[in-house]
Amino acid sequence: MKNDPKALGRSGETAAVSFLQTRGFAILETNYRTKLAEIDIIAKDKDCICFIEVKTRHSLRKGLPRESVNYSKQKKIILGATFYLKDKKQINSRVRFDVIEVYKKNGSFEINLIENAF
Repeated sequence: MKNDPKALGRSGETAAVSFLQTRGFAILETNYRTKLAEIDIIAKDKDCICFIEVKTRHSLRKGLPRESVNYSKQKKIILGATFYLKDKKQINSRVRFDVIEVYKKNGSFEINLIENAF
């Protein structure tokens, strides 16, 4: 899987969904796509709609996973979130933008949720 970044990313997203569910989040959407953006996970945490970017790594050679969620990526996620909220008529909902870092080592996952990441 080290040679297949897409497979690594999919496995990280699957692990992230399980992680969120065990913490009481309700998963609303996964891989939500618009013309301008893709949001990995949209979930509800109590009264808050969370737009979550998942970054999976098997090594820290390229830096921390959260560091790859740069300003340009953040803008796209915000645009996608705006579209989602309008489409679902949830425009007045409380929202949060989170990042989940997933480290895959020896077949197991270490997961770090960063709430209000941007």
